[in-house]
Formats: sequence, C-alpha cells, structure tokens
Amino acid sequence: MANGKGKRRSFGSVRRLPSGRWQVRYRDPETGQLRPAEKTYATKTDAQLALTHIESDITRGQWSDPDAGAVNFGEYAAAWLRDRKLADRTRERNESVMRLHILPTFGAGSVADVTTARVRGWRGKLLAADVGEPTVVKAYQLLRALMNTAVDDELIRRNPCRVKGADRYDVPERPVLTVAEVFAVADSIAPRYRLLVLLAAFTTLRFGELAALRRRDIDLDGPTLTVRRAQAELQDGRLFDKAPKSAAGVRSVSFPAELLEALKHHLEHFAAPGRDGHVFVGPQGGQLRRSNFRDDWIEARKAAGVTAELHFHDLRHTGNTLASTAGASTRELMTRMGHSSSRAALIYQHMTSDRDRAIADRLGAMIRSGGGVASGSTGEDAERT
Repeated sequence: MANGKGKRRSFGSVRRLPSGRWQVRYRDPETGQLRPAEKTYATKTDAQLALTHIESDITRGQWSDPDAGAVNFGEYAAAWLRDRKLADRTRERNESVMRLHILPTFGAGSVADVTTARVRGWRGKLLAADVGEPTVVKAYQLLRALMNTAVDDELIRRNPCRVKGADRYDVPERPVLTVAEVFAVADSIAPRYRLLVLLAAFTTLRFGELAALRRRDIDLDGPTLTVRRAQAELQDGRLFDKAPKSAAGVRSVSFPAELLEALKHHLEHFAAPGRDGHVFVGPQGGQLRRSNFRDDWIEARKAAGVTAELHFHDLRHTGNTLASTAGASTRELMTRMGHSSSRAALIYQHMTSDRDRAIADRLGAMIRSGGGVASGSTGEDAERT
C-alpha cells in the first residue's frame, strides 16, 4: 500500500460519535438507503465485528429489517386472532387468554419488545399470582404461536418463546373407580342421569359427546354408540353441537350388553322424542348443561362414598383404565377415546400393573409348559445332581 493507509472497507463503515462510542452504518439491502445499526459499540473492534455479522447475514439472505418488529403488539395480536380459522368456542377461549394474561404485559409495546427474558419473567409472575398452571401453559402456547407468525412475517428473526418446559405441565394423577364404585355413583344419582354415568365409564365418551348424542346414534343390536358431534357452550350460555376436533373423533364405540336394559329404560322414560331427539336432556326437557347436572353429580358422589376429588371426566379416565386392563391394544384404546395420537393411549397401558402381572404370569405358564427350569434351581444345578 503505497500511501501507508489501510484499504477502505467495501461494505458499510464505522465512525466514532461525539460520545466516544462507535456507530455502524450500511446500505439497507431492500431500500439502498444508508442506515445505522440498532445500537452503538464501546470499541472500534466491536463495531467492525458487528458490521461483519450484518454483511454475512445479508449475503446469506438471513438479514431482517430491525425496524420491522416495531409494530404494536396489541394491534398485531388482534389481527392475528381475527384472521385465524377457529371454532367459536376455541376462539372465545383464545381471546380470553389473550385479554387476561398476555396483553396486560405485552400489549402496549412492540412485537420486537418481546424478548426471551421478558417471556420468562411474565410466565413466572403468572405462576406467582396463582394463575393455574394449565392456564399459564395455554397462555405460553398462544404467545408462542403468535410469535411464530411474527417470524414468518419477518417482523422478528427468531421466536423469543424459548423457555424450556413452559409448554407443558405434569397432570396430577386422577382417581380411578372400581366397577362397583361406578355403579354406586350411578345408583345414587337422579334416575335421569344414571345411564349418563354408566356410559361415561364404559364407553369413555366425554360429557360433550354424551350431551350431543341423539337416538339415531344408538344401535341396540351392536350394541354401539356413534359419536358424530360434541356439545360446546359459549361464555354467554349458548349451546351448540360441533364436529369433533379431528377425524378420529367421529367413531362408533361398543358398550357392554349388560347396559342394554338400562339404556332401553332410559330411552323410554327420559330421552327426547323422535329419531333426532337428544338421549340426555335436562330436568325441564331442554338441552343438558353442565350447570344443571353439577349439583346432582356432587350429591351422588357424596352418597356413594367415593373420593371428593372425583370429577365427571374421571369416569372417562376410569373407563380407559378398565379397557386397558381388559386387554385393549394401543390402537383399540385410541379408537375408543377418539384420539389420532397414541400418546394418551400409552398412558393407560403403562398404568395397569395388574395387566402387566397377568402377562408375566402367562409367560411363566409358557416357561412351565415348554419344559423350562424348575423353581429354585438353575440349569447348572440340574447338571450337578
């Protein structure tokens, strides 16, 4: 270099500001305008290194406009929710979670203001405020989904929802009734709800699926129930029947023939008339609501002497456990439950230690019938005698 000076950098520049800090400037690859980097640096070396990273990002097509994330979070979240294709009840729940648990912390700022540190702190405050863990998990999942869209829209470079384990929680062990306890609860409840309890336990249908059941969904010859829809209730009290969440939710479920007499009795005395009449209705003949069933459930639970922690949904839990104990395979459990994933079915298979004991006993019988080693001796012992 003839003049003794360093070669001028071809991409961008760094300069010292009156404050003593160093500023990076470069050409915006989209507009061609000269723009400063988002922040300044303490040393020239730091500034040059930052400029190198910016140049590398642009070359690899990974650069994003630092100002893109300046859009208001609350406005972006409202548009995001509005444009999502959701069932009415799901939309209502998502809007409620957003309003109560996400917007109070992030709504006034920009999308770019949502950092991993802020997400971690927000989650911790919700838990410290005794917001239920399932609700906190739902809020985190909703925020993460929104920020995934922000990444796709190139408003931010990566999703800040990176808190390990924040998207799930350990479900506490739910009570499982014996067959005798199921019948004790059924016999203690108002007669119009007796079949509801029995079918919940021995078909594992959800409350909403049972509430939406029509006469035409029953095959007495099967005997089976066909699930085609599930009841949902909005916050304003409106009831409506909707399609199941997945194709697996539409299914036919066999039930024990021992329940046929109870079913026929119920259809004769309590179900709504007509082929399309609801199988289960409220005391005044209207659609069954959780609210007009809850008191009867609590009284029956007490009268039967079962655990006070028992929820109606635990009858489904009981039924799945009984079905697994009866030898249902993972695929068979998935079909009865209306699940497209094996995850939940495997839980019930892992829970049934009695079933595992029976398998071990059968293996032992195979050993004995196959001429295996006698109890208390080894093959080596046998050779010595």
